Amino acid sequence: MKGMVYLVGAGPGDYRLITMKGVACLRQADVVVYDRLADERILQWAPAAAERIYVGKASSHHTMKQEDISALLVEKAQEGKTVVRLKGGDPFVFGRGGEEGMLLAQHGLPFEVVPGVTSAIAVPAYAGIPVTHRAVATSFAVVTGHEDPTKGASNMRWDKLATGVDTLVFLMGIANLPKITQKLMENGRGADTPAAVIRWGTKPEQRVLVTTVGQASADVEKAGLKPPAIFIVGDVVKLRPELRWFDRLSQRPLFGRRVLVTRARSQASQLTEDLERLGAEVVEVPAIRLAAPSDGYAAIDAAIASLMDYQWLVFTSANGVAAFFERLAAAGRDARALGYAQVAAIGTATAAKLREYGIRADVVPAEFRAEGVVAALKGKLPPHARVLLPRAEVAREALPEGLRALGATVDVAPVYRTEAAEADGAALAAEVAAGAYDAVTFTSSSTVKNLVHILGSSAPLAQVKTACIGPVTAKTAQSLGITPSAVAETYTIAGLTEAVAALFKEPPAEA
Repeated sequence: MKGMVYLVGAGPGDYRLITMKGVACLRQADVVVYDRLADERILQWAPAAAERIYVGKASSHHTMKQEDISALLVEKAQEGKTVVRLKGGDPFVFGRGGEEGMLLAQHGLPFEVVPGVTSAIAVPAYAGIPVTHRAVATSFAVVTGHEDPTKGASNMRWDKLATGVDTLVFLMGIANLPKITQKLMENGRGADTPAAVIRWGTKPEQRVLVTTVGQASADVEKAGLKPPAIFIVGDVVKLRPELRWFDRLSQRPLFGRRVLVTRARSQASQLTEDLERLGAEVVEVPAIRLAAPSDGYAAIDAAIASLMDYQWLVFTSANGVAAFFERLAAAGRDARALGYAQVAAIGTATAAKLREYGIRADVVPAEFRAEGVVAALKGKLPPHARVLLPRAEVAREALPEGLRALGATVDVAPVYRTEAAEADGAALAAEVAAGAYDAVTFTSSSTVKNLVHILGSSAPLAQVKTACIGPVTAKTAQSLGITPSAVAETYTIAGLTEAVAALFKEPPAEA
């Protein structure tokens, strides 16, 4: 049985620029063969069981030779597997996708090409430099800055190229920049022609150096810019001050900042997206992972069997909601089983999660913590009310104690527990202590405790700004020797994002 190979363009760096068809191919992959320039978060769309093979190539350092990569695709396809060859940018724009496709064709193996957003256009766009612009540039050329060294003589027609096109975009050309600029000037391109070098374009660590053809080599050496970067030449570079958007601090105040997100990986996406929208480079190092309660689900399953006995259900987190409804489904029941019970939710995120299951919370206290629920339910509980509290295995006792003080009978049923996630603690501690991060976020007490456990102590966090989602989390941080730099005024992901943004009023050193 023959397999299938998809030659997929992963886009220029920002993982969200992959096409919908590229994602669809990844979702059915048995094997993913991927490059250095493809943001590894793209791999999240591949099945967990898919084999992942890294074949990245950097300047003067190849993990695997191109002919071996092509042979690998043939081998995996001949095994009957669905293979995604994930390539930075577009497979047919200096991506050597043609070579891979030709070898597959020679072996009678089916393949498809899924075009990607090429860095030749996207990277200048993220720098605020259009490759064409009315009355400025009506033509552009994409040129390799690194010709095949096995060809012998160059077939670059510098006499035509230098002045025959308005905008020139050189890919992979930083190492050869002195030669490129020399050839351009020798063939008529003025030394004062505007130019720009863009490193890690479309990514939060993007850096743009505006220069001229004559000064480019010296400026790049002085700035210490290394690959991956593109070199763009032409009057369109002068449009950057007006069209700059991606790294404009007035609309993306966290650009150039690196933020460590410590939520469980399954929860981190919304916080990551919110921070990235403000320009931050986000590194997800989950401090916790969710697991079944230590003693299993006996308590919650027993409570579900007698749901009609409860007048109130109180949910303290979105995790608790999801875990509760998983057990409800396991019992062959759905939201109708709640009967006439009323529902309280701590926080808007918890209330939103309930709505996914068709439940609208009767009470969402203004203060998103246990004390707020107790205050909100005062006067609302019937005499001798019975309350079910599905929650984390380890949590503060303020809520059940407060409800009991109101005369209620409270059944606490653990539906999940948090435990420290696996991470290279020594390496992470060294990075944090060395100032690799501008801020660390904490979304719960468990993320604080488990990050400190991973790091070995709170000492590495002494020099980094920390932001907590609320006062309970902040109190836990303080108990472990961490002085929070910011505490969200609204105890939500949106509130935490605002708190992080408020920490940085001055631009980073390189912005």
